[in-house]
Order: sequence, then C-alpha cells, then structure tokens
Amino acid sequence: MPGAVSTSDDASSALTPICHIVTPTGMLGYGVKEEETERVLERLAPTGVPTALIIDAGSTDSGPSKLALGSTTAPRKAYVRDLTALLALVHKFKVPLIFSSAGGDGSDEHVRLMLEIIEEICAKAENAAYRFKTIAIFAGVEKKLVIDRLRRGKISGCGSAVPELTEEAVEDTPRVVAQLGPEPFTDVMREHPDFNIIVAGRAYDPAPHVGYAAWLAGAEDDPPDSETARYNFGAFTHVGKILECGGVCAEPKSHGAHATVYRGGVFDVTPVDPAARCTPVTVGAHTLYEKSRPDVLHGPGGALDLRGSTFEQLEDGRTVRVRGSLFHFSTANGEPYQFKLEGARVIGYRSMFMGSFHDPILIKQLDTLLERVKAYAKLQHRNAEGTWDLGFHVYGRGTNEVFLVGEALASTQELATSVANIARIGCIHGNYPGQRATSGNFAFGLGGKMEIECGPCAEFSLYHLMDLEAGEERFRPQANGTNPTNGGHATNGTNGEAEAAPKLRLSRTMTVIGKGAQPEPATNGNGETSSLNAEEAAAAKKEREKLKKEEEAIRSARGPAPGSTQSDQVPSVLGDIARVRSKNSGPFEVTYDAMFGSEAAYHLVRRSGMLNPKTVAAAVGCREDDVVWSGFFDPALAYKVTTPRLGRGGRPMPSGSFMENDVHASQKYIGFLNMKLPDDLVASLVKSAKW
Repeated sequence: MPGAVSTSDDASSALTPICHIVTPTGMLGYGVKEEETERVLERLAPTGVPTALIIDAGSTDSGPSKLALGSTTAPRKAYVRDLTALLALVHKFKVPLIFSSAGGDGSDEHVRLMLEIIEEICAKAENAAYRFKTIAIFAGVEKKLVIDRLRRGKISGCGSAVPELTEEAVEDTPRVVAQLGPEPFTDVMREHPDFNIIVAGRAYDPAPHVGYAAWLAGAEDDPPDSETARYNFGAFTHVGKILECGGVCAEPKSHGAHATVYRGGVFDVTPVDPAARCTPVTVGAHTLYEKSRPDVLHGPGGALDLRGSTFEQLEDGRTVRVRGSLFHFSTANGEPYQFKLEGARVIGYRSMFMGSFHDPILIKQLDTLLERVKAYAKLQHRNAEGTWDLGFHVYGRGTNEVFLVGEALASTQELATSVANIARIGCIHGNYPGQRATSGNFAFGLGGKMEIECGPCAEFSLYHLMDLEAGEERFRPQANGTNPTNGGHATNGTNGEAEAAPKLRLSRTMTVIGKGAQPEPATNGNGETSSLNAEEAAAAKKEREKLKKEEEAIRSARGPAPGSTQSDQVPSVLGDIARVRSKNSGPFEVTYDAMFGSEAAYHLVRRSGMLNPKTVAAAVGCREDDVVWSGFFDPALAYKVTTPRLGRGGRPMPSGSFMENDVHASQKYIGFLNMKLPDDLVASLVKSAKW
C-alpha cells in the first residue's frame, strides 16, 4: 500500500544525493514551458549536485510510419523551437542535455537531423557564445545481422501477440533499430566527462536516466548479483520510467517533472508545475500507464521489480519518496542480454473518402448497403492488375446522422484511388429497399476533396527480442583503447577482420558545435558533487527561499490540486467508482486500467471478484484465453488487464496500419468503464460511503 505521509524531511539529511534529473516535457517536439523549467534549475543548479536535462524523444505509440517512411513524430520546426529553448538552459545553467530516440523512431538519419538542428541554432548570431561538446549515439542495426541471429534461433517475439519473424519481413524493412540500454550512455560519459549534449538513437525510455545516474555513482562497478546493484539500478530504472512521461505522475497532469536520486536505491519525484503535486497513488500508478503489467517491467539487461516498492508523501505535500525498487540483471541469472528490435515496412498505398448518411430508411440497413458497395467495387476491378482491400469506418450508429470513412489499400496508389472512387460512387447511388430519395444517398465533399490519396501504408514488421553476445550491448574498445566510430552505423566484424558470424558493434561520434569559449563542464568530470564556497552557498539558499515563496503563492492562487470526487448518486458501473483508461502497450497490445479513489472502494471491488479475466475480456471484446495479464496493484489502488490488439474479425493486428482508427488505443475503454457493478457490491459501497 502507499506509504504514510511523512511529518518531517529530516530523513533527507541522511541521504547522499547522486544527481538531480529535470524532464521539462514528456516528448521532445511537444513544447517546453521555459519559465517552469528555469524556475526548477534556478533552485537545483546552485546546490552543487550534478543536474541534467533528460528527455525522451520517441515511441512506437504513434504507429509504424516513422520507421517505414523516415518521417518524424513532430515537424522540424517543433524540434527547432524546443531545442532553441533547451540549449539556452544548457548554456545558462551549465547543465547537460540528454535525449534519446531522436526524431521519434531513433533512426540514424534522425540522430543526424537533430545534430543538424543543433548546429543551425548555434550558428545564429545571438547564440555566438554557444559551444557544446556533443555526443551522438546510433542505434541502427544491419539487416544481415538480424537474419543471421534469426537463422540461429536468437530472435523471439516481444510478447505472445507478436507474430514469428521471417526473413522476408526483415528484407522488406528499410531500417531496423535496437532499443539500447544504459551501457552506451555510461560509456560515452566515461570517455567524455565534460560532455554538454548527448543525442541518442532508439533507446529504452529510462536508459539515459540510468546511464547518467550510474556514471555519477560509479555503480557499473558493482557486481550484478549484489544487493547494492539491484537496489541502485532499481531506483535508476524506476525514476527513468516515471520521468520519461514528464508530469503524467502528478495531479493535475503537468508538463514536466524532476527527481533527486540518492545512493542506496532511493529517489524523490516532484512536478515542475508549482501548482501540481505528486502523491503516493499518482506515482505508484505511473507504472500502470501503457505497460502490460505494473509490477515487473522487462527491458534491456533484465527486469525492474516493483513488488517491494514503497511510496512516501513528503512534508511539502507534492513530493513523493520511493524506495525498494529492484533490478534483476539477466546476466546474473545466466541469461543473455537482449535488445528489442523495431522496424516497419510498406504494405501498399492508401486512399480514402468520407461523408455522411442522413436518410433514416437507409441508416437502418446501412451494413447491407456497404456490403453491396464492396461487391460493386469488386465487380468494377475484376480485371485490375494488383491487389486491393476496402474497409469502412462507421461513426454515429443509432443516431439520425452516420459519418463514414472509406479506406482502400492497394498495391499501387492509382489502384487504391480507383477503389476508393468507385466505393464513393456506390455510396452515393446505390439503391436499397424502401428508397424515397433518389438524387443521392451520401453527403460528401469535405475539404473540397472527392478522394484523398494517403500515400504509402506502413505496418510494424519487427518488434522482437534479439539475444546479444557478451559485450555487444556497449561500445567495444579497440586495441589502442579508444572506441570505434564509423559515421553512425552498426557494423559487422571485429577491427575489420572477417568473421564466421556477424557481430553487433554500436557506434557514436563526438563533435564540438558552436564557436563560443570552452564551456565549464557540467560536473567536475568524475561524477563527484562540486562544492560551493560560503558566499555562493548563502546566495543559493536565499534564492531557494525566494522561489519557494513564489511557488507557494502560485499554488494558493490556483487552489488545491484536484483529487478524487465523491458522488451522492448510487454507483451502477465501474466508471462511477474509478478512473478508467485504455492505452497501447507497444504496437501489439492494449492495456486497461481502473484506478479507485479510495482504499475502501478498491478493497470492496477486489473482494467482490467482479474483475477477473473472464468478465473483463467479455467487456472489452476479446476471448478469456487472449488475456495477456490481469491483476490488482496495491500501490496504485488499481486493477489492470492487458489483451492483444485486435482488428477486423477479431484478428491480432499491430497499431497504425490499414483500417486503424485509434492508434493510441485511448478510446477502447468504454466497455470496461460500463461494466455493471453487482448489487451486493453496490450495497457495500453505499454503506461505506467511500467511493
């Protein structure tokens, strides 16, 4: 259960801080609130504790297009905007900036794009003083290495819903990236302790946080089977898991968050927004978010175990202290280190049309008409060269207006548009029993378009785990003691010699960007806390007291942060007593969370037995046998269930491809929310008056 509220911060004096980590936003390119971030840095930077800006820049959440087509999560201008703000903070406060999964997919070309943008910003006249030692880490993996490991049985699906990998799928995939662990980050920090910026390719979301804290703590020297390593890396990984989403761990959800990491497996987390707060439940609940299960989270090199974690509210009412998180190293158990491989391929071209039906006679038999439209499209394309498919997204069933999006997929763009065109004609002019209006059935022409050509259609082709050989998870020193670079590609071979089997060799580059004076290093170079003289310490203390008063004034002006609300109405469905949400957990799974507003409601529901794989599977539209994981999670007062992502006909389907209409899976919770509460549970809830 969540820890009790602390009445004092005295325990903090016994803790030794390793670092502060500030995350201004949950995704690079989504905007930075500069004043909030600057306020935090004004308080943390003078403490002498090493401080870094660490941000996640990528995800598979938004679908496969980035990997298949080379697009980015945000427009280039968005990255210019955010990096302009962040580089100003790096320069002013002498703190490093680290971000990973560059461009959204973490491909090698997007790492180079970010370097190009940084160079562009530094070249501006107003930034003439900028000078940043910049490290680039690349995560691209050559396909011949993947095929070799596949043939040797060293690759498996990342989850039961992921199909078996084929050589054809690998060959059809234009780029493959690996989710790097923390080791490459620690390696480059050791090699260049005076770095200012690290731009990394695809990485496990907490990897840069773990790498930074481990470097400063010298934790990589601890044996992986030691208790010290398990607790330290448990804390490092857990704090990264929380911060990578910015201020999602707070109420109200805010833009960013920051943490102080201590030796001994302890950390504090606080929202950047002075009007928001973290609570034991909001922080505990974060490991529910877009995860298949909340208690054991697998990643590169092992698994984060939160079953013994505690969450304590500190005296300020907005900071939570976390202890007891463990990391179990795969190598300590004799298991290989694994990278998750990601890739996507083009499976055709899409065109679409849209419009609406208003006639009540037609709406009652719409499904029959749409089947006839498909038959008409098949008739008109019986001699067409190539392959095609056609589907319909129908919105507003049961109302007096139904909106329709027709989606065609074909082997060429021309064929896809032809199929969409004939389907639109069928919707307009198809006849049906009882028809009264004969001028046309379908209102269309939104945006002045008849059909819209959507371009290539992407589909995830790799979401698989690859066993590594010893040492492949990090940079390999050459004979002269330096680490090799090759311009940003994973390579095969060792020091240019032919090998019986390909080897993975990660690469990185270092460059100094900007023409300003040599900047002061962000730390003293060996990870030790730098000291302040008496005058600096007094000034820092005075500034912290000033900022604290300003933040208290902001919180008072905005009022208390919202918590759970009580209702005078008798509850009838799950959504009456819990916050309910759905979200993708990788491209192949959807996960559902119910988070209860009180311990009383949580325990009453748990004892009632209403939430179990059978009942929840029926509510969300899958078979009980399909359930990937389900269970209660005490720290968050929550229940979670995870299922495969299903498409047409109940078949497993990865996110973002043909006929996708909810790539984040954030609108799939309605059946879960509307689960009826048993009568005896309702009576108990009413009696307790706490739901």
